[in-house]
Amino acid sequence: MYEKITPPDTGEKITFSDGEPIVPDNPIIPFIRGDGTGVDLWPATERVIDAAVAKAYGGQRQISWFKIYAGDEACEQYGTYQYLPEDTLTAIREYGVAIKGPLTTPIGGGIRSLNVALRQINDLYTCVRPCRYYPGTPSPHKHPEQLDVIIYRENTEDIYLGIEWREGTEIAQKLIDTLNNELIPATPEHGKKQIRLDSGIGIKPISKTGSQRLVRRAIKHALRLPKNKQMVTLVHKGNIMKYTEGAFRDWGYELATTEFREECITERESWILGNKEHKPDISLEDNARQVEPGFDALTPEKRQEICDEVKGVLEALWESHGNGKWKDKIMVNDRIADSIFQQIQTRPSEYSILATMNLNGDYLSDAAAAMVGGLGMGPGANIGDTCAVFEATHGTAPKHAGLDRVNPGSLILSGVMMLEYMGWQEAADLIKKGLGAAISNREVTYDLARLMEPPAEPLKCSEFAEAIIRYF
Repeated sequence: MYEKITPPDTGEKITFSDGEPIVPDNPIIPFIRGDGTGVDLWPATERVIDAAVAKAYGGQRQISWFKIYAGDEACEQYGTYQYLPEDTLTAIREYGVAIKGPLTTPIGGGIRSLNVALRQINDLYTCVRPCRYYPGTPSPHKHPEQLDVIIYRENTEDIYLGIEWREGTEIAQKLIDTLNNELIPATPEHGKKQIRLDSGIGIKPISKTGSQRLVRRAIKHALRLPKNKQMVTLVHKGNIMKYTEGAFRDWGYELATTEFREECITERESWILGNKEHKPDISLEDNARQVEPGFDALTPEKRQEICDEVKGVLEALWESHGNGKWKDKIMVNDRIADSIFQQIQTRPSEYSILATMNLNGDYLSDAAAAMVGGLGMGPGANIGDTCAVFEATHGTAPKHAGLDRVNPGSLILSGVMMLEYMGWQEAADLIKKGLGAAISNREVTYDLARLMEPPAEPLKCSEFAEAIIRYF
């Protein structure tokens, strides 16, 4: 089956049923060490995960690690430009759950991005990025502890699908000509718009299927959270891109109000129900007036439309969601992308799960990570229905490779996400406890140590791992 790798002699495969993992007590888990500082990060991470599993389960559970290759290390084993060998893809498909360190973006040939390729090849359509604060972590914000969000980013569509053509190429010119002379004139809402002839062209596909399966996972995650964190916010730029990002929002609401009708309430529905709870005899028109700003300035047809909406919500939901029952449901709302960037800074406690498309999620996850200590403390996961890959979210930092000095926090916390995904919560909790205690006691690597007040004496990467284990 494999050309250059050999699975462990002991252990069993993780399998999947209805998109959820079925995990044996002795799973085989492939790992990719990673390029650059991966040589330091992975040994520290493996040591912490193994120690947590041993302490939590006393030998009843154990991971059998399976070394596979990607990035520069793969080229050393398989040859030039073999950044992502078939062995690796087969192993990830075969064993279901994998973890990896940072990978170099290939230069000069091969794949544009190894991370994007892994996601698209395995249909890992959900990128999950938790951003929470560990006390004592240096942060540029006054109250980083108020931010505790999980970003659900669609992984396979949007501009990251990579369908584009360079300026001046024959296909780009042909596409521009078709758009300018046929498609745009045939669409009245575009008026006299024209694309400049010296443009590069990219395609931004957003599908109902891709949008709803992401939102479905986000809502299922919200169901597992404490009641005060059961909120899903659809992040989009639908005020401008109405048929892609606006559709993402609409399809998200559609899923929440059909497939999860008993579990969910939309923000707008909560206003309508809340208005009637506050004033039981409120008229449909007065309720609509409170829900819709500028109601009295609208056309009669639009006012009637909103009154009909209010009536429909009350008739459909009053029995099941009214009289305050909606307060125990998952709140589904939406925010414009540029607005959410400032709101997670000014009102961070108001948000929990942010569901977003690919590009917006890329920006937003890094911005949120910066608030709680940077990418060195930012874990990540890429999850599909039959496979999941957990990963460090930062780069390879090759100038630090082999010096045993970088922060392994991102990869270790990605290991925590992996353990939680597997249902091994006790081991995951031990690592979070140990990590938090090490930081609180100022036992950290140089990146955090130099930002503390006063600066702390930095630990090596391996020493930070040992400190985490010591505080289990």
